[in-house]
Amino acid sequence: MASEQKSWQARIGEATDAIAQSFVESVSYDWRLYKHDIAGSIAHATMLAKVKLITDADLGAIVAGLKQIEAEIDRDGPKWAGFKPELEDIHMCVESALTERIGEPGRRLHTGRSRNDQVAVDLSMWVSDAAGEVHKLVELMSIAFVSLADRSQNIVMPSFTHLQRAQPIAAGAEALAWATMFNADGQRALVCALDNNDDLSPLGSGAIAGTSLPIDATMTAEELCFSGPPLNSIEATASRDQACDFVYACAMIAQHLSRFAEQWIIYMTTEFGFIKIADRYTTSSSMMPQKRNPDMLELIRGRCGNVYGDLFALMTILKGLPIGYNRDLQEDKRIVFRAYDTVSQCLTMAAAIVNSASYDKERIEPTLDRGFLDATSLAEYLVTQGIPFRTAHHIVGTLVARCEKEGKHALAQLSVEAFNEVIASTKSDIRVTDDVYTCLGAANVVKRYQSAGAAGGKPFEEQLKAWKQRLNVL
Repeated sequence: MASEQKSWQARIGEATDAIAQSFVESVSYDWRLYKHDIAGSIAHATMLAKVKLITDADLGAIVAGLKQIEAEIDRDGPKWAGFKPELEDIHMCVESALTERIGEPGRRLHTGRSRNDQVAVDLSMWVSDAAGEVHKLVELMSIAFVSLADRSQNIVMPSFTHLQRAQPIAAGAEALAWATMFNADGQRALVCALDNNDDLSPLGSGAIAGTSLPIDATMTAEELCFSGPPLNSIEATASRDQACDFVYACAMIAQHLSRFAEQWIIYMTTEFGFIKIADRYTTSSSMMPQKRNPDMLELIRGRCGNVYGDLFALMTILKGLPIGYNRDLQEDKRIVFRAYDTVSQCLTMAAAIVNSASYDKERIEPTLDRGFLDATSLAEYLVTQGIPFRTAHHIVGTLVARCEKEGKHALAQLSVEAFNEVIASTKSDIRVTDDVYTCLGAANVVKRYQSAGAAGGKPFEEQLKAWKQRLNVL
């Protein structure tokens, strides 16, 4: 049937053989663009009727036919009967099915456009919608961390730099650190709803040079909620900057998911025992019945590499292309869809894990006097007594060494006389009293924090309050 011929077959003549047909088809994955393709076609047809390139009767038939097709794909998904590999892509499958249903008006739909500007506008709309969905998932991730912070307000834990114990923090502050990181990811994703040309519609660019027909690209842009028509038809059909931005945003989310997963994998070890998650997000061993493995977190960590690969693949495809549409660009959709799917699944899984999690206070608290977590607090206390920070740093370092030499595991085990003896060795006239112990011990330290964004005390309380208000978490 003529309707099942390639759009270009009149020029080439010979039909593509089965091997080539299978190689070039994209409908097996780009069918996901059907809603955006149909929306673009309705906007295009509406414009064609306005500029008198088709009749109002043609427009009515086209719109009715397209909406019928959309309803069928909504119902059948990738099993819709109109998806035929020999037609290559979503655009030709929809147009062919439309022409079969409504006849001649269907053959008028492609007036003044090319598959080049058609796919560019479809992908742009899809990316904008996908970016919005990613933002919603990231917000759910942030809500999960804020909820964890809220139910962990009274837990103090060590923080770590170089994977060594650093300063004590409110456990909830670390949860808010992740919320802050993922919130930035959400904002980055939203930016991808706009391309680098201020959200301009590619439709109207044709194959590369536009068209001599009196189309109104501004109208189609408005119909599709773009801010305007293309600035340059060549760039509009050749650019995939918005797709690159989106996959980069996905890669950043994947990076942060991987870092979170790694942190919690460590926290779940017997050696740490800081975090508990629901059993349903763990597995056991086929050989060792005692195991409780964080497989879901490990898979999140592992899948980060896939999204990095997607970003590198897309950038590599684009780097060698001359300006103008090239068939290589067909591969962009495989990559963008895959990155979106991976990140969406990982965000959903991660949020579920966080919602099930709790810090293990009974495991954490008995170890808080290990590692001299209050050393910096003591140095800062000495600063408030008039000792220069560098001198205070030296004094505390000496005191820590003394504790280790004497078999003591906490600075609070030293006497006031011991503190003053080391202070005196620096030629300082300042001496401390029993008041020094108010800055020692993890819980005391956490209460003393006062700088903006600090991991305890009033700053943490203010952060948590602000997050709860922002995300409407009660």
